[in-house]
Amino acid sequence: MAEDQTSVAVQRYLDDLAGDSPAEPVVRALLDRAVRRLHQLCASLLYRSYPRLTRPPVNLQADEMLGAVVERLLKALRAARPANVRQFFALACQHMRWELNDLARRLDQQPAAAELDEGMVPAPLSSGSGLSPDERRMLAAIENLPEEDREAFDLVRIQGMTQAEAARILGVSVMTVKRRLGRGLQQLAVALADLRPGGGEGSDPAAP
Repeated sequence: MAEDQTSVAVQRYLDDLAGDSPAEPVVRALLDRAVRRLHQLCASLLYRSYPRLTRPPVNLQADEMLGAVVERLLKALRAARPANVRQFFALACQHMRWELNDLARRLDQQPAAAELDEGMVPAPLSSGSGLSPDERRMLAAIENLPEEDREAFDLVRIQGMTQAEAARILGVSVMTVKRRLGRGLQQLAVALADLRPGGGEGSDPAAP
């Protein structure tokens, strides 16, 4: 199975990286071997969670995002030494989120373009292409989840993997992924209860 072959190859390069081999050739070979999976993760995160960045004025595409993420990983892996496939893809997902969050923040800081049209409705405070305050809160809440729960949430709910795919990457059982995902969702429901319709004191954050 291609996914299993990728995991085996990535682990072999990670083992080499932990040894006495020169780091840079190993890192480049590692990223080259994992590039298809990294591209899939970039596309999934971009189109599922940041679709507005794919529209003007940014027009971000998965290939462009992948290039930026690979550059980030080249720098990060000069110091970081993931011990296994799970840690490597967790590091990659972290840099994907950082890259997209940086783009969204820069876009928010740009002055909104406006035509001189007397009938035009004033633009909202937050650009439709950036992140709203509520979306920023959601991202912060995800970042604050315990590492194991955040990994499961990232892979299943953000990257769009099945629980079985996430289990293979994390090296755990499907039931463990399901348990971690449920725990993470419960924590997010509590942290973001006021964002739910009718939320606030007295509301049940776990209610559907």
